[in-house]
This record gives sequence, C-alpha cells and structure tokens, in this order.
Amino acid sequence: MLSEYNLKTALYDTHVTLGGRMVPFGGWDMPVQYPNGILAEVAAVRTATGIFDVSHMGRLYLSGPTATEFLDWVLTGSATSLRVGRARYCLICNENGGVIDDTIFYRLAQDRYLLIPNAGNRPAVVAWFQKWLDERFTYGCTMEDVTDTTGLLALQGPGAATAIDKITNKPLSEMRPFSWSESAIQDAPVLVGRTGYTGEDGFEILVQGDDATKVWTILTDSGAAPCGLGARDVLRLEAGLPLHGHEIDEETTPIEAGLERFVRFDKEYVGFEILKNQQENGTPKKLIGFTLPGRSAPRAGYSLLQQGKTIGTVTSGSYSPTLDTSIGMGYVFNDYVASGANLDLDIRGRISQVTVTDLPFYNRPRRT
Repeated sequence: MLSEYNLKTALYDTHVTLGGRMVPFGGWDMPVQYPNGILAEVAAVRTATGIFDVSHMGRLYLSGPTATEFLDWVLTGSATSLRVGRARYCLICNENGGVIDDTIFYRLAQDRYLLIPNAGNRPAVVAWFQKWLDERFTYGCTMEDVTDTTGLLALQGPGAATAIDKITNKPLSEMRPFSWSESAIQDAPVLVGRTGYTGEDGFEILVQGDDATKVWTILTDSGAAPCGLGARDVLRLEAGLPLHGHEIDEETTPIEAGLERFVRFDKEYVGFEILKNQQENGTPKKLIGFTLPGRSAPRAGYSLLQQGKTIGTVTSGSYSPTLDTSIGMGYVFNDYVASGANLDLDIRGRISQVTVTDLPFYNRPRRT
C-alpha cells in the first residue's frame, strides 16, 4: 500500500493531478494507470506515442581507469568491446549464475559509464558492486548513485522519432538503437538513449530532477499519452521481455531464461563457470511463451500440466490487446518446450489448454 516511507519521483504530484492510480512498486509510489485505462495506453504506444515516468529505475555512474575492468567482472556482457556512444543490455549474476538484475549500461567516455538497475534491485546492485569494489577494485573505479537527483522518462512508440525531433535542440531520429546522445529540451540538458522496454521504437531521457516535470509536460503537450506500469507490463510481455522477480531472479540463470545471447563466454566474470557449464550441458528447465484463447489471463504461480502432472509454472501472464488473445511465460521441464505443443493450464482448478509459442509474441514493423 502507499506509504510515507515509499520513495516518490519528482513527477508524483503530476501523476496525481492527471488522475493516475498510484500503487507501491519497488519501494516507490508509481502510477499503474491513468483514467483512459491500460488498454488505451497500450494502443497509444503500439500505434502512436506514449510517455512513461521510469524515474524509479536506478542511475549509477561508474568512473575511473579500472571502471571497464570492473564492469567486465560484474556483467555478463563486455564493457571492453562497447564503443563510446553505445549501450548494451546484459545481466548481473551472483556466484551461482543467478540473476541479481538485468541492466542496460552506456559507455559515456573511455573510463565513464552509466548503468540502469531496476527499481527494487538498486540497493542489491549497489551493495553487490560495492562488495567487489572493496574486495577486488580498491583503486581506480568509483560509483556514484544519482537516482535521487535525476529523472528518467521513456518516450515509446512508432511516433517517438518524429516527436523527439520536434522538441530537442538537434535531430535525434537518426540515432541507432542502443546508442545515446546529449541534447537539450527547452534549455533542459538531457542524455537520450535509443532504448526502451516496450518492444517499440523509442527513447529513454535522463534529466536533472528539477527539469523532470518540465520535460514531461513538453512531451505530453506534444501528444504523447501518459502511460503507467500496467501498460508497461503488458507491452514488455507482448515483446517477450523478462521481468526480474518473475522470469529472472537470483535462483534462475540467464541460460534457463533464454538470454544466452546476452552472455559472453570468452571472458571471466562472476558466475562464468556455472553459465559455461549450462551452455555446454543444458539445463533441466527452460522459459517458454504460450497463448490461450480469450481473456482468461494466466497469472504468475499457476501450474502448467501434461496429462495431469505438473511440469512447470507460469511466471507472467496477461490479456494482450495488441494480439487479442491471452499470453504468458513460464518455466517447464525441457521435454515440453517444443513450439506448437499443447499443455494444460490450471486456472484455480479449471483446466484450459495452452499452446507453446515462440517468443516474442509481438514484433514491431521494421522502420523504413
């Protein structure tokens, strides 16, 4: 429930004024939806432009002559090979290969990076990084947490590129995916990454905390629809993107989660040996996608069955307004991962048939 102890973004009062329904999430009070509802918000992102306040996500700067070496040790992806001006998605794993968090990190300069942890995981990531800074990288790398003094907005949708060119002091529509650029929006300095969590084209905009409301208002005045966490969850699920605490956690590895493409096997890092062994020998369970006709949305924790025997568990599920069917993800034993296979889903004692489906459920049309 909402609490005086929860953190609030600089846009909290704006969300309330707009009629946002506020809920606790990851230690923050955040809007789950606005008066038009989740379905309208999903449609806005899929067909036009939506704007999300994602200031609950963390912002960590890692700087110094050993910052690259440090990140190569704590990330499954390579910092060494990342060029200045680019960004990369990867995982932060523990010694057993379990996922502490998934993250995007940006190379700002030869020895300076920006890393974005998830909201509820920020304390764990900061503590994990500090452990290795103290034990292995005592000199040459510093970590600065600027989450409390900055804001982060996500402009998402097929209209995002046109929209951002109208408000920034230089055109950004030709930016490559997973690149970043510095710009300004009405004299408010911003760092803009061509990244997102919706399966659509879009940009994530880092602003100084005092400028968050100003930039949000400029974006909404330009036609971007305010969107909340409910729409964000449906959109990421349609795009087959994992959510920490659901598809990935500290007991689940990237290999099990189907994220092997974001794991390097040509360098050593925390959890490397476990992940290398799983890559070579396989895992007992794998993440699958599945569809279910109608609007009987599967929920996390529901059992997946084969001939009455439990063979897996749902991790996420929702009705997909874009596809007009129910969709879900979950873990099953390896014998049951074939695309097109039929499984049974236990919905509070009622058995419904689902079909194993390749991920992602939704692919956006290619840009021309």
